[in-house]
Amino acid sequence: MEWDWDFVWQIMPTLIQGVKITILATLLGSVLAAIVGLGIALARRSPNKALSRTVGWAAEFIRGTPLLVQLYFIFYVLPDIGILLPPLVAGVIGLGLHYGTYTAEVYRAGIDNVPRGQWEAAKACNLNARQTWTHIIIPQAIPPMIPALANYFIAMFKETPLLSAITVLELMNQAKSVANTYYRYIEPITLVGAFFLAISLCSVVLLRWLERRYGKIER
Repeated sequence: MEWDWDFVWQIMPTLIQGVKITILATLLGSVLAAIVGLGIALARRSPNKALSRTVGWAAEFIRGTPLLVQLYFIFYVLPDIGILLPPLVAGVIGLGLHYGTYTAEVYRAGIDNVPRGQWEAAKACNLNARQTWTHIIIPQAIPPMIPALANYFIAMFKETPLLSAITVLELMNQAKSVANTYYRYIEPITLVGAFFLAISLCSVVLLRWLERRYGKIER
C-alpha cells in the first residue's frame, strides 16, 4: 500500500480534533494528579495513624493495579451503583487518581528533602502549621520535584490512548475510526505516532528548561 498525501490532508482535521482531546485530557489529568498526590502525601504524614494507613493502603492498591482496569471500573462498573460519568470525565479521573499515587511519592521525597533545621527554625519563630508549610517547606520542596513531576505528566500523555477503551474520542480513537472507515491504516496510525513523538519531544525540551531553571535551589 502506497502513502497517499491526499488522504492525509483529508483526515488531518479529524486527527487534529483527537490531538485537542488528548492534550485536554492530559492537562486536566495532570492538575488532578498534582492535587491528589499532594493530598495523599500530606495524609500519609498525618499523626492520625488510621488516616495515614488507610490512605497508604488505598494508594498502594491504585498503584498496584493497571490503569486500564481502573478506567473500566470507573466507566463501566460505577454506573451499576448509580454513578454515570461522561467518557472524558471518567478518563480524566482515572488518569488523575492513577498518577496521583505516583506524584504522592515525589511530594513525599521533596518534603523529606527539606533539612530538619528548617522545621526547627519555623518552630523557633513561632510560625503556625500553615505559615510553616506555605513560607518555609513548600518553597524549598517544590523546585527539586519539578523534573520528576514533569516526567510523570509526559508518561500520562503517552498513556492517553488507553482512553479509547472507554470511548473517549482522543487521538488514537479518532485514528482507529478513520482507519476502519476507509480501510487504510498506514497513514492514520503513522500520523498518530508522529503526533505523539512531536509533542513528547516538545515536552522534553520544556522539561529540560524547567530542570535547569528550577531543579536546584540554594540552601
